Amino acid sequence: MQPAPTPPSLATVASRVDERLRTLLAAEEARWSAFDPDLEEPIREIGRLVLAGGKRLRPAFTYWGFVGAGGDPADPRVIDAGGAFELMHAFALFHDDVMDDATSRRGALTTHTRFARQHEVGGWAGEARRFGDGIAILVGDLAFVYADQLMAGASPQAWAVWNELRVELNVGQVLDILGGVRNDRRRDKAERICRYKSGKYTIERPLHLGAVMAAPEREAELLPELSAYGLPLGDAFQMRDDVMGAFGDEAFTGKPVGGDLREGKPTPLLARAVEAATPAQREVLDLVGRPGLADDDVARIQQVIVDTGALADLEDTIMRLTDEALTAIERACIVDTARDELVQLAHYVSWRQV
Repeated sequence: MQPAPTPPSLATVASRVDERLRTLLAAEEARWSAFDPDLEEPIREIGRLVLAGGKRLRPAFTYWGFVGAGGDPADPRVIDAGGAFELMHAFALFHDDVMDDATSRRGALTTHTRFARQHEVGGWAGEARRFGDGIAILVGDLAFVYADQLMAGASPQAWAVWNELRVELNVGQVLDILGGVRNDRRRDKAERICRYKSGKYTIERPLHLGAVMAAPEREAELLPELSAYGLPLGDAFQMRDDVMGAFGDEAFTGKPVGGDLREGKPTPLLARAVEAATPAQREVLDLVGRPGLADDDVARIQQVIVDTGALADLEDTIMRLTDEALTAIERACIVDTARDELVQLAHYVSWRQV
């Protein structure tokens, strides 16, 4: 299937969220650099990552969950909540890059790599890598705090959703790390990681947050309906990420080709390949995650994934999950404008290239 066009409303929401983030981060950079010039660059790193790109899907789903539940589209609270999601996502990326020892993100050097090189150039005391990792972790922690600041004044129902989604995200990350080091290739485990590491906090929980912000009294009615859309679509979203992580063009993704294969990520795509592999093909798949994997090895692994039918099967699964989400949103008791936008977003997240 051809990539779906980007819904125009995504850019509109992104523009409003970016303006809010730019204002917040500029004020914090000015405040803390005036206190001590050494703080200017670390705080600037948050804006460098957050404002350098990204799809702004989480703010968009928050927005349409809010509007769908009857919220005022002009209400600044939903933009603050969208900004909080972007900062929380940045927190996860800063930490994820350290855990994966990634050198690039969105086509630029990762934060821990930048600061490690600064340490080396400066000839500073201690170990450059530990310094870079430490700064990146602290920068991520700052992003986490700023996310909470944008949620100030939210209702108890909204805070309950916000807290739960953050626990889920971290639980997913823990399972992802364990799955990688254990070379766990079970499909059920990979799909659980897929859902908790990314899918839930990208689509289901933003919809929940927006809905309870707009209509807390309808929580029991709206949340199950939005989950019926958000959970399968979240799974499809992460499965599309898995395809790009194994086969994506670096010019589009901003990450090295075959990045997930080099890192040994326990993905539903790889699990399908292992299930269907012959002994000879399994030997090739056992290369996944080995240090110093050559480009030729990545190409061999990719070919086995295709030859086993794993890629085709995952594409069929993405289509099935997207259809399930579309059926569910047609039944949801939400505003028609929001329903139309969520249909467009479903096509976009499932068939995007970045």
